[in-house]
Amino acid sequence: MDGDYMDFSDFEKKISHHFKEKRFLEVAFTHRSYLNENRAPGREHNERLEFLGDAVLELVVTEFLYAKYPEKPEGDLTSYRAALVNTQSISDAASKLGMNDYLLLSRGESRDQGRARQIILANAFEALIGALYLDSGYDVAQKFIADQLFHKTEEVVEKRLWQDAKSRLQEIAQEKHSITPTYQVVSQTGPDHDKVFLVGAFIGQEKIATGEGRSKQEAEQDAAQKALAAKGW
Repeated sequence: MDGDYMDFSDFEKKISHHFKEKRFLEVAFTHRSYLNENRAPGREHNERLEFLGDAVLELVVTEFLYAKYPEKPEGDLTSYRAALVNTQSISDAASKLGMNDYLLLSRGESRDQGRARQIILANAFEALIGALYLDSGYDVAQKFIADQLFHKTEEVVEKRLWQDAKSRLQEIAQEKHSITPTYQVVSQTGPDHDKVFLVGAFIGQEKIATGEGRSKQEAEQDAAQKALAAKGW
């Protein structure tokens, strides 16, 4: 990871795409924190590419679901799409590609695992889509997304993974205990532009699980997901 440029040739083989513009690939893997420790003229972090890749990802998945489920209303398709492109789903896809090994991070961030690393991986995955789109256009980005994510669709629909975790937890807790779960912020850390919230999920007085996220809503969803797992629901 040291030195000016990293060798991405093995990664290019893995994704079956040879970048014409190598710089795009390096930017896709560069976390903001890395540039704080490795200042160099002309180096960029991946947030602009992530912004672009997020839009491409949303369009590609929308187009796929629109064609695959001609009978489904817009509300259902929106839920399926959210499940396919959430942090968990795309960070899993990034892990399977071994993207962890190529991330350019500060020393502090590189020690961090768990949810924070998941978010960094998900962002890099979206930035990589942006890089593919800029390097070779929509069809190449579309093929990459299809290869990495479309196989998850059946499971998302069959197992109702599209229903968000808070809704599932509420439904089951009311059914089994006649109680609506509640959420409390345990702590918040980090600067304003990069906060991490820690939130507890409670059923009655009992704290079932703790989740974290970049917003209270994201942390609540994470806590609900973990509470479902803890309860075996």
